[in-house]
Amino acid sequence: MKLSPGDTAPSIAASTIHGKPVHVPDPVPRYVHLQFRRFAGCPVCNFHLLTMGRRQAEIAAAGIRQVVFFHSSREEMLKYQAQLPFDCVADADKKHFKAFGVETSAWALLHPRVFWSGLRWILAARRFYTRAENGILGLPADFLVDTHGRVVACKYGAHADDHWEVDELLQLASKAQPAPENPGDAPVVPA
Repeated sequence: MKLSPGDTAPSIAASTIHGKPVHVPDPVPRYVHLQFRRFAGCPVCNFHLLTMGRRQAEIAAAGIRQVVFFHSSREEMLKYQAQLPFDCVADADKKHFKAFGVETSAWALLHPRVFWSGLRWILAARRFYTRAENGILGLPADFLVDTHGRVVACKYGAHADDHWEVDELLQLASKAQPAPENPGDAPVVPA
């Protein structure tokens, strides 16, 4: 079941690949940006996270904590995501992917942007993945969740390179109404 703005996000209690606890809802930042990516070595995902990492200070200054899920093991993720400046969570059994309605599709790789983004990461990192845990057909998804666990905005990707860019994330957070005192009044991003 896919989520929509105004829905309550499934609760999360997990640990990062470095052993740090992750909880959603999280009362500390204004928002948590949940990113669901594909397998740990995905060139498209890693290029996207490289660009996000370069602007992490801006994202944090906007009151956004980033948490990135991969459908890979912790061991595989440590090879690719250990240096990222935000929290990364291994979800090899896809428990959280399923809870948030994140899907797979044979169309995941067929958009021209997928090839170019993947190639840019391969050229920048000078490496290619050797293992695709849980397959190469995963789709990305993004969720902006407030302190009460309400989905403020969300995007289910149509292909592997269909996700929020940093400017889009910052704009969504700036347009969102502050979390209400009464969690029954869900803030949503105006259309």
